[in-house]
Order: sequence, then C-alpha cells, then structure tokens
Amino acid sequence: MKPQILAVLSALTLATAANVAVAGDAAAGKAKAATCAGCHGANGISAAPNFPNLAGQKEAYLAKQMKDFKSGARKDPMMSGMAAPLSDADIANLAAYYSSLK
Repeated sequence: MKPQILAVLSALTLATAANVAVAGDAAAGKAKAATCAGCHGANGISAAPNFPNLAGQKEAYLAKQMKDFKSGARKDPMMSGMAAPLSDADIANLAAYYSSLK
C-alpha cells in the first residue's frame, strides 16, 4: 500500500511541476515586442478589431497561446510564423511584458 501512495504522490508532484511556468522578464519582453506592435499596438491595444488586445491579459494565457501557435495546436498563418522562431524564454518574456500593461 505504501509504494502505491508514494507512486501517486510522486506522479502528482511531477504533474504539478510540469505545469509551473517560470515568470518572464517584462523588460526583455518589451524589447522583443516591437514586431508584435504592428498588429497588436505599441502598448498592446490593437487599433484593428481583427487583432486582439494583449495588454493586461493573464501571463499564463498569453504564454499558452504563443506556445500553441508555435506547436501548431492553434492555427493562424500569421501568428504561427511569428511564434515559430520564439524560444521558451522569449515567450515567457513577451507574456510577462503584455500582462504587465494595463
């Protein structure tokens, strides 16, 4: 019985650790965000209704969306191309930057 409990606790710990995101660097994200401004606005507020506002979105949400565009789990020709060259650190930094804007 004890080995089973230990196995379950170990699995839960690993699953939780895998979902914990490392907080990004908002200053580094701001430097990387120049490319994003063309569609999403200089301050994360889009002037066009077909591009979403990024300012103030939750950091984890933004990171997940960029990772999904990069992996192909979410499809959009423009965003997939923009996300493809981003590293995990770039994604975390951009998410931190846009989530810090109000």
